[in-house]
Amino acid sequence: MLIGPAPNDSLHVMSFNLRYASDAEPNSWAARRPVLAQLLLDELPTVLGTQEGLYRQLLDIEHDLPDRYDWIGLGRAGGSHDEFMAIFYDTARLDPLEFDHHWLSATPAVVGSRSWGNNVIRMVTWVRFADRRTGRQFVVVNTHFDHESENSRLRSAEFVRDRIKALTLPIVLTGDFNAAAGSPTYDILTTGVTLTDSWRAGPRITPAFGTFHGYLPLVPDGSRIDWILTRGAAIEAAAINAYQRGGQFPSDHLPVQALITL
Repeated sequence: MLIGPAPNDSLHVMSFNLRYASDAEPNSWAARRPVLAQLLLDELPTVLGTQEGLYRQLLDIEHDLPDRYDWIGLGRAGGSHDEFMAIFYDTARLDPLEFDHHWLSATPAVVGSRSWGNNVIRMVTWVRFADRRTGRQFVVVNTHFDHESENSRLRSAEFVRDRIKALTLPIVLTGDFNAAAGSPTYDILTTGVTLTDSWRAGPRITPAFGTFHGYLPLVPDGSRIDWILTRGAAIEAAAINAYQRGGQFPSDHLPVQALITL
């Protein structure tokens, strides 16, 4: 356990690209699911932004978590189709007050739309939560930027930045941004909107690793493409979780975690 259940008024946030479920060995979903379940049961984040999860995979995770967890999401091709940018949350702590989904395109309200050079549909899910413990409200934004088109990443970052600018509540932004910290995509999100990179703000409680490992040996100080960015929050701890069991990782990405106080 790195952080575990959030103490006092803190919130434990995790961002995790799950790697979509498949039967391909040696890293099939059947092999990875129990490892992921143990990681989540050890950590019990207050809120978990996931990327790449398929509908049946998300139902498996819901089953493996304690009963008090629920989730909000929509398949990027609409309904239960294709990958989700789902947000899991602890219902004993958080009440979802409203939520929405936007597609990262010139027509963000059009389901499945894409227009900035990305061949894959990309989207973002938003949830406004009330914290039962403190009475405070905050917004969680969870996304997955394109892996091929830099133009799409830049335009997606501008879209998310501009929407965040219009919000007055504290913000937690989770995602796989397919761009390294310090890249132009990163700069768009961390300048002008006062979003803070939880890893850079620290204190860090784990070594630095590249967050995408592809089931290969971990790379110290490798590219960090998965981030938790915040506004209106103090960072108490930041972590990159290298949990594995018997050589089996739960995903081809490492989850990133932060303990924050609004």
